[in-house]
Amino acid sequence: MSTINLPLNLTVRVHPVVLFQIVDAYERRNADSQRVIGTLLGSVDKGVVEVTNCFCVPHKEHADQVEAELGYASDLYDLNRRVNPSENIVGWWATGQEVTNHSSVIHEYYARECNNPIHLTLDTSLTGARMGIKAYVCVSLGVPGGKTGCMFTPINVEITSYEPEVVGLQLCMKTIGLQSNPARARTVPPMLDVAQITEASGKLLDLLGEVLNYVEDVLVEKQQPDNTVGRALLDLIHSVPNMTSDQFAQMFNSNVKDLLMVVTLSQLIKTQLQLNEKLTSLTSFLN
Repeated sequence: MSTINLPLNLTVRVHPVVLFQIVDAYERRNADSQRVIGTLLGSVDKGVVEVTNCFCVPHKEHADQVEAELGYASDLYDLNRRVNPSENIVGWWATGQEVTNHSSVIHEYYARECNNPIHLTLDTSLTGARMGIKAYVCVSLGVPGGKTGCMFTPINVEITSYEPEVVGLQLCMKTIGLQSNPARARTVPPMLDVAQITEASGKLLDLLGEVLNYVEDVLVEKQQPDNTVGRALLDLIHSVPNMTSDQFAQMFNSNVKDLLMVVTLSQLIKTQLQLNEKLTSLTSFLN
């Protein structure tokens, strides 16, 4: 059996889209399937495995063997490589909260597909009202010249996200509690740009208020100072451009004018395309 030799301080960073795909695959599983497995895609850099994508692999588990559609997995990975050539196989995932007897057999296949594969488990049964997520690596066990085996050892796992994913998660959070009230719609439409700016400004003001309260409490010795927080606040202040209110207003107005110009040009292009489409249809009809 293939094994790996990795430090146990390896960190796995999982993006929200991966969790959504795993839950979706679990909800669409066959009625006789107890759990679902699939391939993890991403990249490895300096002891950090970043999982950015995944897909489901159909399989069946019996008492003494595992049947998986490996041809389907290979074809789907090749198709994904055409779209995202930077995403490679980094391991595999399974639903559930524990490693089963068949996990070593499945892990052996992925050890042939990539170096040092990881194993990710997602508790879709919501044990303890939480969707627990765990990551493992396979380490070798045994004595020299004797029998050897492997053991799944837990490693650090974190949830990370890109800025567009954060926006999507914030929109999804607004749907919490909608199902408990049948009178309300279960969908949340995207907000207008002005509304998003207003909401973001309100959150920024709340955060600034919390920072000011912390600083005031430290100054009057109501709270012990934290050096890490102090350095973060100092970096935050240094990152703000040193400009007067008039300079900021001039910069803001200039950017707004540029934005309005782009919007005007896009509307003109859209109008010209619609006019061209109608003239083309009219010409074809007359001919």
